[in-house]
Parts: sequence; structure tokens; C-alpha cells
Amino acid sequence: MDRLRRAAQYMQARLGLPGLLRREFGEDSTVLVRAITEFAGGYFRPIQHEPEIVAALDQVRAHAPGVVLEIGTHWGGSLFLWTRVARPNALIISADLPGGDFGGGYSEIRTPLYQSFARPEQTLHLLRVDSHLASTKEEVVRRLDGRLVDLAFIDGDHTYEGVKQDWEMYSGLVRPGGLVMFHDISSNYDRTQVARFWDELKGGYTHWEYASHPEKLYGIGVLQIPG
Repeated sequence: MDRLRRAAQYMQARLGLPGLLRREFGEDSTVLVRAITEFAGGYFRPIQHEPEIVAALDQVRAHAPGVVLEIGTHWGGSLFLWTRVARPNALIISADLPGGDFGGGYSEIRTPLYQSFARPEQTLHLLRVDSHLASTKEEVVRRLDGRLVDLAFIDGDHTYEGVKQDWEMYSGLVRPGGLVMFHDISSNYDRTQVARFWDELKGGYTHWEYASHPEKLYGIGVLQIPG
């Protein structure tokens, strides 16, 4: 039954996506988040707490990123949001590990749907890779083609070691004054230890926290690279 439901959602998403992509959302981040959350029965739903991602999106929108790097694509909801708040001609790179422990990656049938998220003048690169491999960083650098990142969203491996490695590998690609965003900073549980790393890291940077879930789940942390 779940397979049939997902197949029906896929067809609904595929048929309805052109209409969604034509929508104009203005400056209202709440409308934008709810549109992608509710679309096609949640097929692209961002795994975020709405007040937190809305506040973070408002900050990103004011920052007007021209280059976005996302670690962790999964259902594609956050990716859609970046395409809508980044510049109309932005370069966006999203890396995701097929079969990864956190999110489990996405099936290849989603790839053309995700690719269509890009606005006409945007360039979107989807990488189905392990972010921790040196070859992946080399590929990201190649796709950047000399440009620095304005916004990096780290939402892949949620272990302490994993999120630390993503930070160490990719934060150096972010321009001075650019933003690095982490998801799941509110609490540590099981193998999700982003909060532990965030608490160690944030004190050395100008940073913001968006954490309002009543059960201390989710949470978004944003820091700014000095310069």
C-alpha cells in the first residue's frame, strides 16, 4: 500500500510541478514553505519545523546568495526553497548520499523533478555522492569554477564526526561574510549529535539560532564566516 501511495504521489508531483514552478511567492517565506510542504501530499516536504525554516529563509533572502551548496538533499524540499530565495541566476550544488543513514538518499526518478526546480537562469548540479570523499570536494570545487559559496547548508551525516567533517571540508569554500547553516541543533539523540558540534563551534562566530520546537527537536543554527 505504501508503494502504491508513493507512486500516486509521484504522478501527482510530476503532473502538478509545472504549475508550482510558475507560482510567484513574493517575499512571504511562510507562503513559500507551506506551498512546498503541502504540494502533492508532501512529496517534497522539507524536514523542518516551520517557524524555524521561515526565520532562516528570511535571513537567507536578505543575504541574496548567488552560490549555494547543500549537503543532504533527501526529499528535495529545502532544495526547492533555496532556488526560490537565491538570486535568479544563482549556482546551486546539492550533494546527497544514496542509501545514506540519515535520510536514505533519493531515488533516481526524483532527479529530473529536482532538476526542474532551477529557475530559467539558475544552474543546478545534483551530485549523488558521499560528501566525505576527497573526490566529492574536488567535484564541488570543479563545479564552482573559481566562485566562492554564499550559503552552505549542512544537513547530511548527523553524527558528531560526520557533521564535523562536512564543516572542515566545505567551510573553507564559503566566502568571507558568507553563511553556514546547520540543521538539527536543538538536541542530541541516538546518533544525531549535531547539537554537540554546534555548541562547540558557535562561540567563535557571529551566529543565530532558530529553535522553537516544543520537544527540542529540529533547530537551525546559522553562523557567518568572518571577513
